[in-house]
Amino acid sequence: MKHSNTKNKILYWSPKILAILLGIFFIVFGEFDDSPGLQGIGLILIIIIVITISKNKKKKSPLR
Repeated sequence: MKHSNTKNKILYWSPKILAILLGIFFIVFGEFDDSPGLQGIGLILIIIIVITISKNKKKKSPLR
């Protein structure tokens, strides 16, 4: 049972972490390339992932 719980956590968090890393890459590369559009896309991507995580945490809260 413990193995499947760990696997579920990895499957839950890995796409979110990869998306945040991609957003950071977009921001850094957009600054290097002087592309404000790419920086904006990276920032929007990070904000969307953070909002998604916070909404999921509120839904799973034991107090609700």
